[in-house]
Amino acid sequence: MIFSRKRAGAGRHSRDERTTEVLDSPDAGPAAAARGPYDIADAPDGVQRLDLGSLHIPAVPGVEVRVQADPQGVVQQVVLVHGDNALQLGVFAAPKTEGIWDEVREEIRRSLFNEGAAAQEATGEYGPELHARVRTEDGVTDLRFVGIDGPRWMVRGVYQGAAATDPVAAGPLAECLDGLVVDRGQEAKPVREPLPLRLPREVAEQAGQSGGGSTPGPSPAPDQRGA
Repeated sequence: MIFSRKRAGAGRHSRDERTTEVLDSPDAGPAAAARGPYDIADAPDGVQRLDLGSLHIPAVPGVEVRVQADPQGVVQQVVLVHGDNALQLGVFAAPKTEGIWDEVREEIRRSLFNEGAAAQEATGEYGPELHARVRTEDGVTDLRFVGIDGPRWMVRGVYQGAAATDPVAAGPLAECLDGLVVDRGQEAKPVREPLPLRLPREVAEQAGQSGGGSTPGPSPAPDQRGA
């Protein structure tokens, strides 16, 4: 199903550091997180978001949230689309003591190499990322893999379209990533296990009545079999 989030949400964060900073003004109030993805315990209030269980996606004008789900409403793929650009999202369990993006990134690089695609590492807004050109059902496609380690979770995003080679072109999709909220839950999970995603109840009921729970989106990136 396609969820169009046309109404204004939170604006893009202007600070570049993913840290906590204290504003100099005496009237500025308490410290604020620079930008997301946020853990649900630290998420800003007053932002309209689509609740998909472990991921809460902010409403950003012009961005469509395309969700593929099974008949039980379990989400199998989440793709944000803006114009000719797409951002595929995944969220995974991680250890308490360390992030997993460095290890996962190297495994993605090796997997791409084994499939005949070279990947180059670059530095982006969130740190190290991978840029690759692969062959898919739609032809040759540029991909940009980004990863963000959080408290006991990791978000992985895969950009397609012009945003894969030019981060500036990501525009509203980058705004969605900056405002993303992760609800990890408290239960123990194996490292790298995908965190559960689901359709909102009212949407799942509507999908069940109509007999369908998915719409086609961009071709999945080669590593979408897991973290």
